[in-house]
Amino acid sequence: MSNKDLLDNIKKLREMTGVGFKDCKIALDESKGNIEKSIEFLRKKGIAKASKKMSRTASEGLVLVKEHQGEISLIEINSETDFVAKNKDFVIFCKELSEINFDTKGDLNKLNDTKMKNGIIVKDNLVNLIAKIGEKITIRRANFFDNSNGMNFYYVHSAIEKGIGKIISIVKIDGVSKGKNDDIGLKIAMHITASNPLAIDKDNIKKNLVDKELEIIKAEITNSGKPIEMAEKISKGKLTKFLNENSLLNQIWIMDPTKKVSDILKENSLNKQLKNLEFVRYKVGEGV
Repeated sequence: MSNKDLLDNIKKLREMTGVGFKDCKIALDESKGNIEKSIEFLRKKGIAKASKKMSRTASEGLVLVKEHQGEISLIEINSETDFVAKNKDFVIFCKELSEINFDTKGDLNKLNDTKMKNGIIVKDNLVNLIAKIGEKITIRRANFFDNSNGMNFYYVHSAIEKGIGKIISIVKIDGVSKGKNDDIGLKIAMHITASNPLAIDKDNIKKNLVDKELEIIKAEITNSGKPIEMAEKISKGKLTKFLNENSLLNQIWIMDPTKKVSDILKENSLNKQLKNLEFVRYKVGEGV
């Protein structure tokens, strides 16, 4: 790694973790320049705080949602720079893809082989757009919510146009009565956008994420000098906190910190208990 690359990585690591120059350099040396492993190294040393942003590389582009007769589709298209994300040709391309995505019900394989208005299939239009703009563009992910088993709601954060933004959440809720308690759907979608839960309930958080967090917690406690017998007890408490903070039903309600999301669902239930069936949250570039 050249000195310039090393300095660039140190700068990036400092911005992500808030850790000093020297510790960032040590972490990068230990991890052979790998940013994500460097963050993990710093967390285990107890130097860097846990942060959902730490291991993510920002990327640009747009997220688009389309709703029709209660069904909703969602798609993310990435570009290298925000300048391209605002490019007229890119935006027009994304809008048409959103329409196609709704028709193909979130199936990217079908979407890529679908003809666009100009008679050319999506994947070939994508190549042509890349050649025209001169920047890498990817159709990253897509989703579709049908209108069975519940009602769908969505929220676009800081929309640049109707149905287009940088963060969009969709949630399906069972037990909603249209015109009576359906306002809770938008509020739950807003909460998901703000709080970024990993799963509906703590039991549904992926095991590999839980195991990784527990490993980091135990290493951090051990490196702090506390006895091994105390580490087990402390780690259980920290893990419980992690699970509650990252499961939708156990999260603190963004509009009233004295309540949890599960309390809000109970309070807004009428003839039938409101139940979150599924949700998805797309943030441009997250996890890339």
